[in-house]
Amino acid sequence: MASLAPNTLPILYNELVPLNRNQHANFKVRKIDGLERLASVHAVPLTIDEFAMAQRHFPIVFSAGDNPLPIALMGLHEGTNTFFNEKGQVRDPNLYVPAYLRRFPFLLARLREDTDELSLCFDPTADTIGEDIDGEPLFDGDEPSEATKAVLQFCEQFEQAAQRTQAFMNELAAAGLLMEGEVAIQPEGLEQPFIYRGFKMVDEEKFHNLRGDELRKLNQNGMLPLIMGHLFSLLVIREVFGRQVMQGTGPVPAPEPATAEA
Repeated sequence: MASLAPNTLPILYNELVPLNRNQHANFKVRKIDGLERLASVHAVPLTIDEFAMAQRHFPIVFSAGDNPLPIALMGLHEGTNTFFNEKGQVRDPNLYVPAYLRRFPFLLARLREDTDELSLCFDPTADTIGEDIDGEPLFDGDEPSEATKAVLQFCEQFEQAAQRTQAFMNELAAAGLLMEGEVAIQPEGLEQPFIYRGFKMVDEEKFHNLRGDELRKLNQNGMLPLIMGHLFSLLVIREVFGRQVMQGTGPVPAPEPATAEA
């Protein structure tokens, strides 16, 4: 079957091919030890199931546009990733790696517009899957191998979490709690702060002014701790800024205006 068109693909994926026994009977997969294309990715999608862990490591904000989704910021500028090196290898072995990255090069995709059925697909351009790979087989005779069953289960769990995440975002929008985001970072010794925009965040003023019954509803449906996790995670933006400066990928201050000599 033909692969999915590139313009329909999520970030990191260059191509998608449905996994099937006839074409991929001898394919193997190995664990990813680095993904070079990740080095230039500054944000990846996040599910609400991951907020509790991710908030300790990344700023959690919401993408811009009409259908915002949670994203983990790995850099404050496009093309910058402060948590993975130029080979796409994690810099800190204790870092929480989002599920979006852990499922690569696989994902579940809808192959036909007239059905909601999802098929297990993979990116054939990834160097971790193929016939000549030293790894675990994807098929055991006519049946999926244990490795493939584990991959499928993980991808199914991710899709279920994605559905819960979409429901959370719908509730946020219905409550009118989302606003255009803006964060100012004032480095010591500079007169002007660096301003970051292009994302959405929870409007803290509206959140703090919610009525008691509205807060009770957020608590009962599990949204309250998620909102708090998002807001607490914004404190990590300054740490990401510092990582960029330390790694030499931070912003360049505007030059001071020249003064006329007497």
